[in-house]
Amino acid sequence: MNPDRGPDAKSVGTLLGDAVHYLGRLVRGELALAKAEVRESIRTAITGLILVVAAVVIALSALNVLSAALVSALVAQGLAPVWAAVAVAVLLCVIAMIFGWLGVNALKPASLMPRETAENVRRDVKAIKESLDHDPTQ
Repeated sequence: MNPDRGPDAKSVGTLLGDAVHYLGRLVRGELALAKAEVRESIRTAITGLILVVAAVVIALSALNVLSAALVSALVAQGLAPVWAAVAVAVLLCVIAMIFGWLGVNALKPASLMPRETAENVRRDVKAIKESLDHDPTQ
């Protein structure tokens, strides 16, 4: 035993072993916390998805009721029931086609490209090239 050290002094090996032990516990604890957070996030996402699906089902039911009400209103105005139903169906098909066309265009790669970022990168590259071309240390 070294007389310069007190009775509670630990060797370097013991200290390193303790550090590795505590580091391992810390990493395991952080991993456990991350797993718990991911599980909670997944539960929240599933709940949100279920609520969105329920909202879509209810909205479709409401659209059916509104469509029937529109057909009834057209019949009340003197249109034959068949033609009233056809008119409402055509109207809904046109709306669906417009929404579909807009959605497909929004999903094209050109629409999804980050234009401002790409332009900023082009400007940055150009500025770097210009600064290298005009570098006074050359």
